[in-house]
Amino acid sequence: MQKTNELYQTAKGQSWQCDLTNRIHLQFGETEVAFKMRDFSAFQRKIQAVDIRERIYDLSDDGDFELIEAPQQGLSLQLTLCDLIQLRELLNGTKFALKLNTLLHEALGEVALV
Repeated sequence: MQKTNELYQTAKGQSWQCDLTNRIHLQFGETEVAFKMRDFSAFQRKIQAVDIRERIYDLSDDGDFELIEAPQQGLSLQLTLCDLIQLRELLNGTKFALKLNTLLHEALGEVALV
């Protein structure tokens, strides 16, 4: 059985880290995917790079959806603007939790956190 630690959860999804495989697992809607740390960071940057303000004012049919791909994970999502914002929230919360965990481990060492 793999040891996992929940990182962040929203109404639309959740994320957790597997200590044995050192992967970040992301469940968003019907999609579940596992990222290596560097792939998670690249995916998070890709989502952050989407200009939400530009999408709001884009009145063309192409502006209704954003195609997001992560080829290393075989992931291809067609997201509405609302879904994109919710995914961004999940990824930002996950990134914050990872940074916080790193800071705590650096400060406390290998002390068990309860």
